[in-house]
Amino acid sequence: MATRLLAPSMGDGVEELTIVNWLKKEGDPVKEFEVIVELETDKVTSEIPSPADGTLLKIVAQKDTTVKVGTVMAWIGQPGEAIEGLQKEEKAASARSVQAAATAPAVSSAAVPVSQEAPVPAPIEPAKTEYQGPVSPLVKKLVELNAIDLNLVHGTGQDGRITKEDVQIYLDTRKTAPAVPTAAAVPAASVPVHAAAGNLPELEGELVPLSSLRRQIAERMVNSQHTSPHVLTVMEADLSKVLAHRAANKEAFAALGINLTLTAYFCAAIVAGLKARPDVNVSWTDEGIQRYNVINLGLAVSLGDAGLIVPVIKNAGALSLQGLAQQINDLSGRARSKKLLPDEVKGGTFTLTNHGTGGSLFASPIIMQPQAGILGTGTMQKRAVVLTDAAGNDSIAIRSMIYLSFVFDHRILDGEGADRFLKVVKETLENWQ
Repeated sequence: MATRLLAPSMGDGVEELTIVNWLKKEGDPVKEFEVIVELETDKVTSEIPSPADGTLLKIVAQKDTTVKVGTVMAWIGQPGEAIEGLQKEEKAASARSVQAAATAPAVSSAAVPVSQEAPVPAPIEPAKTEYQGPVSPLVKKLVELNAIDLNLVHGTGQDGRITKEDVQIYLDTRKTAPAVPTAAAVPAASVPVHAAAGNLPELEGELVPLSSLRRQIAERMVNSQHTSPHVLTVMEADLSKVLAHRAANKEAFAALGINLTLTAYFCAAIVAGLKARPDVNVSWTDEGIQRYNVINLGLAVSLGDAGLIVPVIKNAGALSLQGLAQQINDLSGRARSKKLLPDEVKGGTFTLTNHGTGGSLFASPIIMQPQAGILGTGTMQKRAVVLTDAAGNDSIAIRSMIYLSFVFDHRILDGEGADRFLKVVKETLENWQ
């Protein structure tokens, strides 16, 4: 009997995967554990192997399509073998779509009068019935934007969970429902146009399709802003002692095959700050503040025009400067070559983003939910600063300075607590031993 190739689970909260490329075509022989398809989430691109020896009999989900975790992507068996159960699987998927369409509310054909003073169709009334089941932040957002009663939407996810596709099917069905006639014609010019592209001006140009990574990054960033109140606090640090230490030890690290970057020092300073202020190494829950006994430090890595990805340095609090530098070299290198494993991009408790690589002085980065904060490091600049000696005498000197931008969740931290953490990071860098 043919074997199904299912869309695998790629981490907590990941419900959808995009098929980037099929490395085999229908009719090709495959070996068990041989990589045959590349899948992408908003976090990582992974190579998926064949679950059995045989022939790739049928590809169900084509390249550039989005699939849910647990759905059939392909069938593998012996040449000429009848794919038992394949038709049932496809019919079941079709039946789910039909059932979702059948649950759409009927639209009354009764005439609805329209005010002549304000000839604009009345907005859709917000949903009156509260849905009790669990839904993702993206589904909640779609409900808010489209005034949907989720009790009318058929869920096809695990345990009947309502997914983004289920909501979209319902919306598509609602759009194709018979139009409600009105007692008076409404001039076309008086009806506002809400284009999917956001009322774009009619200018020459081209529409660049969104990649799966870019679309999911956008969704997560918007959801983060809607989830927690973001507050920014900024301090500057003198990196003179860090630079002196790096200059004295860079060759020794290189002899071990390690590139000693400034990022390693930033990570070490964040670890010191989180150890001194454990109230920052936390997450918000409705039941209370979840504190973590381990520091898992996320590291934002730029992928150029494709976006960014955040691999996680696990148990960073137990690593030396050398250990941190090794992890940074390994994770950032494999992130850019799309060789990260799903487990390496989840479980972070705090995040560092080095926006200064592009010349930015300071910024207001967006928090990686459900973490309490994110630290951004700006570009290093030589500036004239005022120094005060032990006797209270002032002098002007040239120092290599950097801005540290800390964005925190104001539900968890107040300004004073956030500044205490950032001060430890600053002092760790300035007093590096």
